[in-house]
Amino acid sequence: MAHFARIDSDNKVQEIIVVNNDVITDENGEEQEALGQAFISSLGMDGTWLQCSYNGNFRGRYPGYDFTYDSELDEFVAPVSDPVEA
Repeated sequence: MAHFARIDSDNKVQEIIVVNNDVITDENGEEQEALGQAFISSLGMDGTWLQCSYNGNFRGRYPGYDFTYDSELDEFVAPVSDPVEA
């Protein structure tokens, strides 16, 4: 299964969906992110969708709540926690 994260205009992750691998596989058996994006769009799901890896194989790590996407690093970045005062 392929996972896609929807990011908003501030590059914050809004949601993650799962897409069947058949949808993103081209005629040569290669995964293509653009095929998944086109499929998601065909479902009427607007926005910017980026493929992410549940196993963390690419784009840094699997994104979660309040993560952001850093386009320069091409990675999802975890939120920075405020330091706990002792």
